[in-house]
Amino acid sequence: MNKDKEVKKRILTGDRPTGPLHIGHYAGSLANRVRLQDEYDCFFIIADYQILTDHLKETEQTEPFIKQVLLDWLSIGLDPQKSTFFIQSQIPEIAELTMYFSMMVTLARLQRNPTVKEEFKASRLPAMSYGFLGYPISQAADILIVRSDLVPVGEDQLAHVEQTREIARTFNGIFREVFPVPEALVGEVSRLPGLDGQKMGKSRDNAIYLKDNPGEVRQKVNTAITDPARIKATDKGHPHICNIYKYHCAFNGEEAPEIENRCRQGKIGCVVCKKKAAEKVNAFLDPIREKRVFFEARPSIIKEALREGYEKTLKESRETMNLVREAMHFSYRDLLEGEKIVAG
Repeated sequence: MNKDKEVKKRILTGDRPTGPLHIGHYAGSLANRVRLQDEYDCFFIIADYQILTDHLKETEQTEPFIKQVLLDWLSIGLDPQKSTFFIQSQIPEIAELTMYFSMMVTLARLQRNPTVKEEFKASRLPAMSYGFLGYPISQAADILIVRSDLVPVGEDQLAHVEQTREIARTFNGIFREVFPVPEALVGEVSRLPGLDGQKMGKSRDNAIYLKDNPGEVRQKVNTAITDPARIKATDKGHPHICNIYKYHCAFNGEEAPEIENRCRQGKIGCVVCKKKAAEKVNAFLDPIREKRVFFEARPSIIKEALREGYEKTLKESRETMNLVREAMHFSYRDLLEGEKIVAG
């Protein structure tokens, strides 16, 4: 055995296909994914089951939205030659593992999840479905179906990763050790606010998308809420409560300290500060836009990435479920060996 050739630890993370991704996604998770795909065995999931929690009546949009997410991934530098892309619903073992895990989590535990409460409130649904309340269990199955060691996420998803860790420990304790207990990895800029100061999100119409053109970025930044206490450009500002200053921290790190000092002293106005922020965001997005045009013209790259990703993920998920069924005494070898059971 070659001791110099170490087995890479495994990552799983991904996105719901509810539309294009935004700069908040990049700051919170995507940047880490690009950085880590050379160091880890990375699996990136399109979590299409999860859109059913709050977009049940808009499933006709799912396929075009999956394409949007994949274009964003490729454009920011996720490489299907290095990483594995797959669609959640195409791996049936995930649904089976979700069923097993659902028996290991109490209703009270699910109801305490702060992210579920926040997302339900934002959804404006009249009532919470069983699937909405339980989707952290499905997410745990996504993570553990390929026995992931690390989960790059935004800060708002930490509660879900902790639920996954609890489930892995519970399963390993009741049966035998099958799953690693995965760690969360949060981006350096853990939460980038939306243009209105709330969490940046597609449903809130307060996001700057990775695919936005330069004019759209300038227009959006111009509408952003800044420091409400500043009336005149010479008023002393409070950068720590200003959305635009946070954009400078994320995309203009070299100048951010100087901008902070000038703002506090009333030496830079919000209009000038917004203009500079828009310039920096556009400079960041320019190469992403260029790559997006390239991949949009070559749909075969997406299809091949999904085909190869499906094959690899299916192999891994079947191996995991063989271990799970053996541990749970659900293999039934004496009954089923050599027999093919046909349903219905």
